[in-house]
Amino acid sequence: MDSFHHRILTHVSRHISLTAAEQELFLSLLREKRLLRRQYLLQAGDVCRYDNYVLEGWLRSFYVDDKGEEHTLHFATADWWITDLESFLQETPAEVHIAALTPVTVLQLDKPSLERLYAEIPAFERFFRILHQNAYLAQNRRILNNISMNGEARYLDLLQRYPALVQNVPQKYIASYLGITPVFLSQIRARQGND
Repeated sequence: MDSFHHRILTHVSRHISLTAAEQELFLSLLREKRLLRRQYLLQAGDVCRYDNYVLEGWLRSFYVDDKGEEHTLHFATADWWITDLESFLQETPAEVHIAALTPVTVLQLDKPSLERLYAEIPAFERFFRILHQNAYLAQNRRILNNISMNGEARYLDLLQRYPALVQNVPQKYIASYLGITPVFLSQIRARQGND
């Protein structure tokens, strides 16, 4: 078993237990994909065909508005999952882009394979329920932070929760994620001694 397969099995085992045969089936359904920096994993308008487990690198999902401005929605790095869930589950055109911020390696699971896992290994329903619950809680926390905190407080919260993100993601994308300008983020970082 290679290290990538070992890593995803370790990730899964935090939530469910699998037999050796179940592990083998799960691994057989995954597809490895590598991206170069700035390469798209998904483009708006395409149907999202995969849920993606990140093995290495950094990805960003973002929405482009009518004025051409980008709004960062999510980041993902090693041991995280990323997809356009609505497009993936409903097989509708994606409204977001997912692009590599660095060279990236992901393991991809398509919808028919996910349905097969649910049918043959019911524990995977629990696994993905936990993932989706955690994603919902994080999204809810972000919405509440946007309502209740100023830009500086949101940055400090992000820094505390995800210090690696602040060290590895370009400042303009962090500013977009926080809903502030890059100039304001630079001022915050200067005050905090992060520049």
